[in-house]
Amino acid sequence: MSQGIISPTEREEGTTFAPKFDSSGLLCAVVIDHASKDVLMVAYMNRDALELTLSTGFAHFYSRSRHSLWKKGETSGNTLSVQDIAVDCDQDTLILRVIPAGPSCHTGAQSCFYRVLENGTLRRVNN
Repeated sequence: MSQGIISPTEREEGTTFAPKFDSSGLLCAVVIDHASKDVLMVAYMNRDALELTLSTGFAHFYSRSRHSLWKKGETSGNTLSVQDIAVDCDQDTLILRVIPAGPSCHTGAQSCFYRVLENGTLRRVNN
């Protein structure tokens, strides 16, 4: 993971992994099920969370509300085993393809996206 300055061309088209953290030091991480391709959750990673994810193979995130690092499933056991990571063109968003060890949402739903908006109201979907 590069920490030096790289050119826009290298960032967008090259082979150097140089994540572009926002002004708060965060990257957006979209988490999808490796097998089903369902979107499970969206969270944020700081540099420490990204480094822990890369070194352990399990998803770690940064809680913006608690201002702390957390490993997904640390208390519930519903960890996310990272199979691969896709990086968008300007390296400010990641897609983590994972094998979940249980529900991904703290509500117990398989995905955090268990409702759809219809005519101004939310309807729960089978999830």
